[in-house]
Amino acid sequence: MGRGWITIVAGCGLTLAMVSGVGAQAPATNPGATAEISDLLRTVPLVDGHNDAPWAIRDRCSNHLSQFDFHDTSGLGKPMQTDLDRMRAGGVGAQFWSVWVPTNLSGGEAVTTVLEQIDLVHRLVQRYPDDLELALTADDVRRIHREGRIASLIGVEGGHSINDSLAVLRQLWALGARYMTLTHWSDTDWADAATDVPRHGGLTPFGEAVVREMNRLGMMVDLSHVSEETMRDALAVSRAPVIFSHSDAFALDPHPRNVPDDVLRLVAANGGVVMATFAPAFLSGDAARRWAAATGEEARLKALYPGDPERVERELQSWLDTHPAPQVTVAAVADHIEHIRDVAGIDHVGLGSDFDGISATPQGLEDVSGYPDLLAELARRGWSRQDLAKVAGENLLRVMAEAETVATRLQRTEQPSELRFAEVEGAAVPAAPDHH
Repeated sequence: MGRGWITIVAGCGLTLAMVSGVGAQAPATNPGATAEISDLLRTVPLVDGHNDAPWAIRDRCSNHLSQFDFHDTSGLGKPMQTDLDRMRAGGVGAQFWSVWVPTNLSGGEAVTTVLEQIDLVHRLVQRYPDDLELALTADDVRRIHREGRIASLIGVEGGHSINDSLAVLRQLWALGARYMTLTHWSDTDWADAATDVPRHGGLTPFGEAVVREMNRLGMMVDLSHVSEETMRDALAVSRAPVIFSHSDAFALDPHPRNVPDDVLRLVAANGGVVMATFAPAFLSGDAARRWAAATGEEARLKALYPGDPERVERELQSWLDTHPAPQVTVAAVADHIEHIRDVAGIDHVGLGSDFDGISATPQGLEDVSGYPDLLAELARRGWSRQDLAKVAGENLLRVMAEAETVATRLQRTEQPSELRFAEVEGAAVPAAPDHH
């Protein structure tokens, strides 16, 4: 993926910490509260809904696992926010590894790339069997956590990876994918994204078929990255609870990637969960506005100096130096979590960091070791142990188990869908080739 100074990395973030910014020190953590959090996480698996380490590994090492030690990634040329030692320090019990594919890849190339990323996750688990185990069900997550390993799950980020094929969707499920984000930053042929010009007004008929087939499989429908219209359409169609694997509250930061209050209420009625993410531009309106301004400045400089990336980089750095980043701390994440709880209810909020998909992080949440400090901040605000358990992982595990139950019921009466994109959307279906 080609990257400028302010381009999207591994799906969701920005290449410069300065763009979104970190700033003032987070509130001091009470050591006693941290000890209580550690005790909680020995009982309840902390489930993170979204981590882009697979693409970070592809970016740094071309998926060659022999070139680094995943226990400690600090020695890589570009250090990662994720490794096994820091996951252990952060009390991580289960991780959805994002198998992201850039939206500039399409068709068979997108399918090949997502398969390569799924293969990477399988090989990573096989290479570190004392630390990781592949999880396919909510019960798997609980068992693996009890046995002292980190449950590894797979989430497909971007519906373009199925190449408009329900057969590909089913095979991704067979390989272990347990959610799919319907879009990424760009529209698909069947769903509108939050950050693209709308083409469909939400889901198309084929998009509805994708959601129904995901329900039948037991694959959770992930609505992060989709437009508000797509959110509402998917919630109307889905027969199982949905998730937002890494999104925040629109009311606190009106970024198109965040979830409006009316949709939060629909998620509550649906039984789903919104997993708060750590990207500063989704946490702070000031950070989002600076991100937008910096993106515009980069585009302007590229137009002024075509073919001179060094000049663009130099001029953009000067702009960034004179437009300081706003301050974003762990408290901002807690604010969004509390807003989601206040609107949707305590049973409908979780955590989806987006680590290694973001370069900018809140102060106090620089890497995967920081989850106890976030939970301790919530405890400082008066959260009970029971409610902390829900946001840490119980809510997501409930949704996953309910998706499995719905799938078991649907599979008694529904066969795998044989719909083809061209048939549903009204285009001509190619004739079968003559093999004689």
